[in-house]
Amino acid sequence: MDRCVVLVDAGYLLGAAASLLAGDPSRSRVTVDHTALITALRERAEAETGLPLLRIYWFDAAPDRRPMPEHRRLRVLPRVTVRLGALTRAEGRWVQKGVDAAMHAELSELARNRACADVVLITGDGDLLPGMMTAKEHGVAVHLWALQAADGDFNQSEDLVGEADERRVLDREWIEGSFSLRESSSVFPVPGSGAARQEIAKILSAPPATALPTVVPPVVRPVAAEAAPEAPAVNGRPQPAAALRVVPTPKDLAGRVSAAASAAPVANGHANGHANGHLAAGPVLRWSSDRGWVDRPAPELPVTAGDGLPTLAQLTTAEQRWADREEDITSIGGDAHEVGQVFARRWTDRLGDVERLTVLWPDYPRIPHRVDGELLRYAARFGLLAHKDDQIDEHDRYAIRAGFWKELAARVPGGSMVVDD
Repeated sequence: MDRCVVLVDAGYLLGAAASLLAGDPSRSRVTVDHTALITALRERAEAETGLPLLRIYWFDAAPDRRPMPEHRRLRVLPRVTVRLGALTRAEGRWVQKGVDAAMHAELSELARNRACADVVLITGDGDLLPGMMTAKEHGVAVHLWALQAADGDFNQSEDLVGEADERRVLDREWIEGSFSLRESSSVFPVPGSGAARQEIAKILSAPPATALPTVVPPVVRPVAAEAAPEAPAVNGRPQPAAALRVVPTPKDLAGRVSAAASAAPVANGHANGHANGHLAAGPVLRWSSDRGWVDRPAPELPVTAGDGLPTLAQLTTAEQRWADREEDITSIGGDAHEVGQVFARRWTDRLGDVERLTVLWPDYPRIPHRVDGELLRYAARFGLLAHKDDQIDEHDRYAIRAGFWKELAARVPGGSMVVDD
């Protein structure tokens, strides 16, 4: 039948909207204008499918499956049907039961009965994949809608994304048409508000506080036997009281050395505590192993100039992460050489000043350690590194890195003289 149906996973819709607007997935952080929301869903579904709406199914959970006030408001709206699962308490948090199963059953039943030609799914749960496949087998076109994610990453199952016939993203502007932040009675100002800006201005304009001298608290060691608790008698004879032993923590020791070093007088232009040109040894943190006490290695310093360059993750915004994931799913074939080129292209584009990358050429073909690890983790999204024996395929590694260098050579000055095709 030439009509469309909308199936809404309320937990996903409300939680994702709260995450985007309030930075917290708790549904209590937002207020919903249900009439405006249902109207917006209907208008958008009819516009995108080109078909009149049959019905909007709202799937949610409630304690004992008893409708909450919001469910009562929804079910009296035109063309809206509310289906409730159970909301139960498990391990200190609320858990939905039966919502996914109800959505799967409704989707399959609508398709089998040919009640509609197009179905709009608003959900992120991969458990609906079998129902989506069943609907497609019965000739129903499936439209998958997502809400813009707060962190820029996907908030939907990639299996659902790959199986859907059409996919759309409901952006912040659309969401703000029906959702708003709930007013809080907190004494702290809401970030971004005028009150918050005034408080921040006060803090910034305040004179700096007088620095207090760092005082290392002494370690208390009771030495007097009278201060220690009296030990019980054994065989009628009183036992000597054991002195309480307090062992300083590594933090205490480090604080003592810092205080002593700052207070040490300077002689001949050098602070006391030097011996043969070396600083006197202070407390060293160690840990136990099967080889005995092992010194903690010194922090690793950058080996080359390239190790000081920012990684792709540091250069990528939340919006760019979303766009990257979308491109990976829809446009990138997954060839090892191509994956390396895509990574290098994004890195150079976001770094901006490609002249900074010329420091890589003296160390070719070595890729900076952090960037190399990030490159291989990115390649793992495409299944290039995972094999049956859980071993990394060296051929794929070489191809990924070769693609990385080839793309850099085409973009960074001097690369064509270093990188061989």
